[in-house]
Amino acid sequence: MRLLRNTIDQLVRITDDDWELLVPHLSFCHLNKGEYWINEGTKEHQIGFVLSGNMRHFYTDDGEEKTTYFYFENHLVSSYFSALTGQPSKLTIEALTNCQLLIFPYKVLMTLYDRSHLWERFGRKLAEYLVLGLEDRMAGLLILTPEQRYLQLLQENKRIIERIPQHLIANYLGITPVSLSRIRGRIR
Repeated sequence: MRLLRNTIDQLVRITDDDWELLVPHLSFCHLNKGEYWINEGTKEHQIGFVLSGNMRHFYTDDGEEKTTYFYFENHLVSSYFSALTGQPSKLTIEALTNCQLLIFPYKVLMTLYDRSHLWERFGRKLAEYLVLGLEDRMAGLLILTPEQRYLQLLQENKRIIERIPQHLIANYLGITPVSLSRIRGRIR
């Protein structure tokens, strides 16, 4: 639980009293490699915090998976769209390795926003973090070439390069594994 508290404290320093409002609602979840935590088409009500393992976030279009994000230790994970709107999730989140998560209901977070200004500030900071990440990802896909996206990945997120299979990195970059192999060859 200390890891979750540290992650929250990076956005907003919450008091011990505020932290204790969340603790009774936390539970552990174990996922085996290949298991889906969130399935496209189902309503999502949980927020997870990755304690160990790797996960991937993807959409399916005409049977083709399109990877848009990877989660590692100390990441909050959810289908926020589904949790916020109550509509079925448009994405799937899969465990790429065995994973341990701390989970809690999204509705608990909503009640914490009403009970504490610090939790409300946390929600705003979390939303800002998500929007910045989405804009950066979208701009990269629209503006950068595949090679530039790969170079950016090398510079900014080596965990993906070190821990994610090459075919999923290619999918994340929006290219084929063969194209990724050629890019890697040119860079070497």
